[in-house]
Amino acid sequence: MYRILAREDLAPVTKLFVVEAPEVARKAEPGQFVIVIVGEHGERVPLTIADFDRAAGTVTIIFQEVGKTTRWLGSKQAGDELFAFTGPLGLPTEIEEYGTVMCVGGGVGVAPIYPIARALHDAGNKVISVIGARTKELLFWEDHMRAVSDELVVVTDDGSYGRKALVPNAEKEILEAGVHVDRIWAIGPAIMMKFAALASKPFGVKTLVSLNTIMVDGTGMCGACRVEVSGKTRFVCVDGPEFDGHEVNWDLLMARQRIYLDEEKRAAALHEDQCPSCRSGGH
Repeated sequence: MYRILAREDLAPVTKLFVVEAPEVARKAEPGQFVIVIVGEHGERVPLTIADFDRAAGTVTIIFQEVGKTTRWLGSKQAGDELFAFTGPLGLPTEIEEYGTVMCVGGGVGVAPIYPIARALHDAGNKVISVIGARTKELLFWEDHMRAVSDELVVVTDDGSYGRKALVPNAEKEILEAGVHVDRIWAIGPAIMMKFAALASKPFGVKTLVSLNTIMVDGTGMCGACRVEVSGKTRFVCVDGPEFDGHEVNWDLLMARQRIYLDEEKRAAALHEDQCPSCRSGGH
């Protein structure tokens, strides 16, 4: 069992857990993920590592309550235990001194972009960060990102905080202004990453995206995370989760994300009917 040491509600459906997992923390690197199983009969949920502290033996995860299992996970409190917390999995981000880099985080994608930005900053890069959300109440970790960025641009879709803009548009404006950028990382919803990659392609800036949201089993056994990259089939959990965004077949990826949508909705509704106390901490 893995104990939840701290919980924070970052937004109405966005939760942060600090989990006691010393073996995972010891080997964790930016860009990697863990598999969380809430209870003995729960399903596997891949979640990107948002932070880790080797000395304290802790790993931080941030997730949104969108389906049955994430709602169950979101009902847990500090002091509760998770049945399994396996990792780190996936290939870590390649951290080097590239020069000037851009870290683009949309929505809950701010969580996994943070350790990448921190590592790139520590490696001597100039880090320009762009973070955004649909509205002010969904935005989090501005302070974290500011601490590891040489420049930070904050946007919201509705203009309720920062500039009114979509994240890929802010990214494109920086490139159009003539700022030389050697490499870009963009993490967020698939549609956001698609347009972030499209924004940078005319400028020839390699853009890495994290495709963890399509994963199911997380070990390469189920095949659900198949993606087409450069015309070849890749498995996100073992070949990624980071890929060159200019080479991803985004239309195919987003179609695959919708395959189990109806089943997920039915499972979530059934879970709410059977477990009305989940939001208050019961199960």
